[in-house]
Amino acid sequence: MYFTDRGIEELESRRGEEEVTFAWLADKLRSFVDANPDFETAVERLATYLARDDEDFED
Repeated sequence: MYFTDRGIEELESRRGEEEVTFAWLADKLRSFVDANPDFETAVERLATYLARDDEDFED
């Protein structure tokens, strides 16, 4: 188990039943980076991953 799994599990248990928009998520990510600029690269990578997650990747 990765250390980040605990945060992901907490997110799922606390808010797993909620529905959110990507606009809401983008706003939360921007706020997080504003408060934690050291995580800008990681957030950018996550956002790019989520934006492109439905693309078909060839093996």
